[in-house]
Amino acid sequence: MPKKQLDTLTEPMYYTLIALMTPKCGIEITEFVRDLTQGRVRLVPGTLYAILSKFESEELIDEVMLEGRKRIYQITEKGKVMLMEEHQRLETMLKEGEIGLKLQKGDSL
Repeated sequence: MPKKQLDTLTEPMYYTLIALMTPKCGIEITEFVRDLTQGRVRLVPGTLYAILSKFESEELIDEVMLEGRKRIYQITEKGKVMLMEEHQRLETMLKEGEIGLKLQKGDSL
């Protein structure tokens, strides 16, 4: 059975790809995501390294440098496409949600 590609991203996945628009190691990714989301999304090591492994196998990121045990990653062109598609999907959901909530209040389209 062929390996299933990612269709959508979880929040930690989405923010990890955003973080990797510039090269970062694991702790830098964790800090970037924590700061960007004002602490709402916290990447613990097990989650982060599972995401990085999945993204590497899907060729969404590359390891661009190795300094001892410190690995530096960066998003690939394929990863940028995935990130932009997910961003568009989330924007569409938000717009549709706003329309749906207006309709529930009795407003018209």
